[in-house]
Amino acid sequence: MDDFILRALIAGFGIALIAGPLGCFVVWRRMAYFGDTLSHAALLGVAVGFAMGVSPIVGVMLTCIAVGTLLLGFQSQSRVPTDTLLGILSHAALSFGLIAISFMDGVRVDLMGYLFGDILAVTATDIAWIYGGAAVILGVLLSIWRPLVALTVHADLAIAEGAAANRIGIVFMLLIALTVALAMKIVGVLLISALLLIPTAAARRFAQGPETMAMATVVLGLIAVGGGIAGSMQWDLPSGPAIVAAATFLFVLSLIVGPRASVSRPG
Repeated sequence: MDDFILRALIAGFGIALIAGPLGCFVVWRRMAYFGDTLSHAALLGVAVGFAMGVSPIVGVMLTCIAVGTLLLGFQSQSRVPTDTLLGILSHAALSFGLIAISFMDGVRVDLMGYLFGDILAVTATDIAWIYGGAAVILGVLLSIWRPLVALTVHADLAIAEGAAANRIGIVFMLLIALTVALAMKIVGVLLISALLLIPTAAARRFAQGPETMAMATVVLGLIAVGGGIAGSMQWDLPSGPAIVAAATFLFVLSLIVGPRASVSRPG
């Protein structure tokens, strides 16, 4: 196996490990639009990183945190419906990112790579970023797993029992922001939310509880990454879309062979 294929598999598997558990909560909490907004803001973060003279990953993290904080603050307002506001911010962030990058004449930017990913070009440094970030994300997620599940099942009851809803919500948003930054080079900013949602949607047809669903999502994510990379090499396909296409195939297959009962919420 060529070194670049091995690096791609290792990097993709690392993203699948963190996208699985987080994707479950994105689906359970109906935060698909939230994930889309953060992923589209990632391109603006790339421009911020270049402007600050730091790694694009750092710029993406800072921008996603800022946008996520803004979204959390806007949740309490009632003038604009939340889904409408998320759609506006999502497309605005993507557009401003494209405009900002267009003004950077002295910087060479692989726009297609950032939009759709280029997993076959990952380096050892990228892998170190991914697995270092994965260790942090999974460690923090494990520490808030029980209260986060409780808040997802019944928020009012969990708060009455002492769960710090605001703090846990902010931490969860930060974990998604970090995941978006890490996954950007794998599937691109336009497809990150698909990697969070599609394997989860397939796994919910088989899982019987939150933990088993998280594990099933990770397994399906690993299969999607492996199948996508294999298809990319076999038919000369773009790697990021190939991974999402493989995940979509698994979802369709789950509809055909999976049981009718599914887990829509943990419990």
